[in-house]
Amino acid sequence: MYRVPNQEGKLCVVTGANSGLGKEAARRLAGAGASVIMAVRNVDKGEAARDALLALNPDARLEVRRLDLANLSSVRAFADQLIADDHPIDILLNNGGVMAPPQRALSADGFELQFATNFLGHYVVTLRLLPLILTAAGPSVTTVSSVAAQFGRIRFNDIQSERHYIAYRSYAQSKLADLLFAQQLARLANQRNWDLMSNAAHPGLTRTNLFNARLNVGRDTHKTSIQTRLAPSQGVEQGVEPILYAATSPDAISGAYYGPRGLFGLAGVTTLVKAPRSARHPETAERLWKLAAELSGENVPAGL
Repeated sequence: MYRVPNQEGKLCVVTGANSGLGKEAARRLAGAGASVIMAVRNVDKGEAARDALLALNPDARLEVRRLDLANLSSVRAFADQLIADDHPIDILLNNGGVMAPPQRALSADGFELQFATNFLGHYVVTLRLLPLILTAAGPSVTTVSSVAAQFGRIRFNDIQSERHYIAYRSYAQSKLADLLFAQQLARLANQRNWDLMSNAAHPGLTRTNLFNARLNVGRDTHKTSIQTRLAPSQGVEQGVEPILYAATSPDAISGAYYGPRGLFGLAGVTTLVKAPRSARHPETAERLWKLAAELSGENVPAGL
């Protein structure tokens, strides 16, 4: 098991922290001494998750705050609260998401739900928090992608899946967008000489409620999807390790991509993985960044 290095004195923000990978990441980071902000859409479920973690570790420093990634007003309000706190953010884990709702659904701002939640919400929260992140010593932003990204393509002519919605195709696009975002942020950090590590990780096929939650994001369920029954899979304790390694290891690399070493990248120990061919075109990442800026009205804050 990957042992998270000492995180005493550090502040970590984990999106989607009420269950699954996010909850496990919060547990392990807090166990290493970090103060963790659990950013969740449903505060009641977030508080229940916090209580469960405190039962395991009463000394854990955990705080629940509301963040609805599918509502940019909520994203901005969340970021503004942290800006008002004026505390450097050492680690941002862009983990929250929704997976393959069977019918096309829209975010509060009118964007396709998966594109909005998985990618655009994280784009906005990262850029809004960037001034706080850059005040930390050696900060990191780790964005969670998926093995599905290898099947994705950024369809600039139908980015919101208005013409043709296929659930998993739109999901794959959103997770490819996450990977491209992490890479573009790493390039920007290098160009501007920021002391910032931006990378990406995927958890392989990890048994979480994401497979069954669909539109009810975060709904508790003990059902096991057909995918996890037939393919190699792993529990959240193992699945979170590429994410934690990317965010906290002194050997982690900016711009890199981490995931399981096993068959098809579905399970196994953490390793540096090759980004899919669709994620090896910087011009695509730059174009996507510009599109996100146009759609959200957010870009790198002035003066950075």
